[in-house]
Amino acid sequence: MLRLTWRNLVARKLRLLMSTLAIVLGIGFLAGVMAFSSGLNATFDNIIKGSTQDGIVRTEGEVSFEAAGAGTSALLSPDDVARLDALPEVARAAGSVDGLGSYLLGKDGKVVGGQGAPTLAFNYAESENMLGEPVLELDSGRWPERAGEVALDASSAERGNYRIGDTVSLIVPFGEPRRTFELVGTGNLNGGGTAGATLVLLETGQAQDIFLGGRDAFTSVALTAADGVTQDELVAAAKKVVPAGFTAITGDQVVKESQDQVGQFLGVFSTFLTAFAVIAIVVGAFIIFNTFSILVGQRVRESALLRALGASKKQVTRSVLIEALLMALVGSTLGLLLGLGLSRALAAVFRAIGLDISGDVLTLNLGTVAAAYVVGIIVTMVAALVPARRASKVSPVAALRDDLTVQEKGMHRRLLFGTIALVLGGALVVAGFTDAPGSSALWIGAGAVIWVVTVAVLAPVLGHPVLVACRAVFGRVFGTAGRLAGENALRNPRRTGATASALMIGLAVVSAVGVLAASTDRTNAAVIDEQFRSDFLVQSPTFQSFPTSIGDQMERVDGVATVSRQQYTPALVGGEQATVTGNDASFDQIYQLDMVAGTQAISGDEVLLTKDTAADHSVGIGDVLAVAFPGGKSIDLKVAGIIEESYATGSITVPMSVLEQAGLKRSDVTLSINVDEGADLAAVQTALDRVVKGIPIVSVQDKVEFTEMVSAQINQLLAIIYALLALAVIIAVIGIVNTLGLSVLERTREIGLLRAVGLSRRKLRRMVTLESVAIALLGALLGMGLGLGIGVLLRQSLSEDLTELALPVGSLVAFLAVAVIFGVLAAIVPAVRASRMKVLDAIATE
Repeated sequence: MLRLTWRNLVARKLRLLMSTLAIVLGIGFLAGVMAFSSGLNATFDNIIKGSTQDGIVRTEGEVSFEAAGAGTSALLSPDDVARLDALPEVARAAGSVDGLGSYLLGKDGKVVGGQGAPTLAFNYAESENMLGEPVLELDSGRWPERAGEVALDASSAERGNYRIGDTVSLIVPFGEPRRTFELVGTGNLNGGGTAGATLVLLETGQAQDIFLGGRDAFTSVALTAADGVTQDELVAAAKKVVPAGFTAITGDQVVKESQDQVGQFLGVFSTFLTAFAVIAIVVGAFIIFNTFSILVGQRVRESALLRALGASKKQVTRSVLIEALLMALVGSTLGLLLGLGLSRALAAVFRAIGLDISGDVLTLNLGTVAAAYVVGIIVTMVAALVPARRASKVSPVAALRDDLTVQEKGMHRRLLFGTIALVLGGALVVAGFTDAPGSSALWIGAGAVIWVVTVAVLAPVLGHPVLVACRAVFGRVFGTAGRLAGENALRNPRRTGATASALMIGLAVVSAVGVLAASTDRTNAAVIDEQFRSDFLVQSPTFQSFPTSIGDQMERVDGVATVSRQQYTPALVGGEQATVTGNDASFDQIYQLDMVAGTQAISGDEVLLTKDTAADHSVGIGDVLAVAFPGGKSIDLKVAGIIEESYATGSITVPMSVLEQAGLKRSDVTLSINVDEGADLAAVQTALDRVVKGIPIVSVQDKVEFTEMVSAQINQLLAIIYALLALAVIIAVIGIVNTLGLSVLERTREIGLLRAVGLSRRKLRRMVTLESVAIALLGALLGMGLGLGIGVLLRQSLSEDLTELALPVGSLVAFLAVAVIFGVLAAIVPAVRASRMKVLDAIATE
């Protein structure tokens, strides 16, 4: 039986290739995602561990990977650094000037890195990491030694098109915004690059002049332990001499904090990619199942003869499963190789948007290899199990019959269990809209998954009206070829339904995502239209801070009546990280917030909270909320007002004076500008644009431009989602090609007879093409209909956030058109192959 199985595989190489392709693509995506996610984690782990010292002295309330240290005015003096350096437990204490909020401009004047990772500016100082290696590694040139010199990481220098000796432009958050320097060297953080972040290194005095107003001080101190001193001993000694408002922590704690901060992003990111890999594998499973069903149907006489010659049912079943196992091994192996290439392709895509992953860490580790083979084998074997059992049930006597076929069971059992499953899915959806514990979206999502799988199984029944309609339309438009195409699609509803189901799953997800994206876009437009009360909004596309001098100049522009400023800062509220928004006194002149209770007008030590934030901290009007700011300053704030969520301000809003009281350095994140009554808006905007000319980190937008920016960000995310889902659609199209190709082989004699009675080659090609289009239309209509329903339900469950419902009509029409085009493309090879058959040879085929 093993030799027979091997002979069957080798004898039909094209069939083997087409059948294995779905496994290759599905496993390839899974392996690519796992390799990329593993490389992403390794990149950040290497950077974090390679750039972390034995200990660090920093402001209280600061958390690693948060831009807190740059915002506080609490500083360490050279004497503080000297006292730390004199401790016997300390081998070296290096003062650091952290200049977060800067931007590197390339030679073209654009920000290097775009809207991706941030620019990190520091003074250069020698220090060692926890492994005793230098934190910084020189790549070329030298480190900066005097004012006016700068060193960059090698990747940013290349992206900015800079070479040693060139003049480098930098935007800084304080004082004169644009500064220029001579590039004297390039280097990297120990551990492998910067993951897309831009590293700017300055001479210490220059860094102090830019970021500390010329004060001879530091924002933190890096500690290297003396020989034989543990991190705990190092920190215990340092805490005895650090000034108030500062604390010492171990390098291990810094690593943990950094990994926790990065892990939140990486976890969501990996889950996001894995979800698309699962979709691709599920689609591939339908293709594999359909392929084996057709193969078993074509080899039914062979199976019967084997039974007649003494093979048992188990042997026949085992033969089909061994064939599936071999295909799974081949497909998984090729999928792993494809996955390695895909991981590098993903890295190239994300490198273009600012997340740089080194190719050295994109490898196939043991976990990825094991997962690929386990998933590939299990999915393929399970998909082949039903066809294998069907093959074993062929009676030995049946081998003697001329009209040998595999008898298909009726649809009654499938319809019964499918109906039960649909009802179960509906019950989960209903639970999501009632008081069931947990997230309503998760309940609805669980019901939606059941619906998708059930509709895929019921496709032969649910799709019957669609196929009948296709037969009628095709017959009327294309004549005999059209009617034959419709009949062929209806002849084997299970096969047609299973093939269409693969496409249906992909388009169902696409349609549901389209509804949510369109609803988000319309909701944002409605909220902006309602809440956008200023004539102009000035901010960075990445919502980073910029110098207050920009606002100062805009206040002097003719026609400007009011300029309201906002500043953000991280803080600890109830022991948890939060972002606090500081508003100036002009805020209330422009914005009228939707009040739940209390007053919008806050002053002194008062705070304004959103409804959800107040509920999270169990506070109401008149209660006190303690907020710990970077630098160790904790302020008790009285709750003066509770508001609905708003674009105009954050979840925790305080007067700007509170941030000053907390010792935070002033910078602006948003400027809201109203003009004088009767002023020429276009002329004022032109004047405002002149203020930020040459400072590409800041833009001036009116309501329309701001709405377009938000929509562009949504569309960018949507494009990434559609691109990832495209793989599932491609696998589904391969399934249509596979089904049609095997179907053409199955109908060789029939095709010969059709040619013999006068059907031309052109009409034969048209018949196969229209059959493919019918399958594609079936999958598209079922998928889009189901996806629309799921999308609407999910939007309804999120109605508090997505207040507007919108259907992506244009996208749905485009999806339908693409499905038809894919149907035509999928039929090219099978149609050409059918038309080239020799009539007599085809008729003589058994």
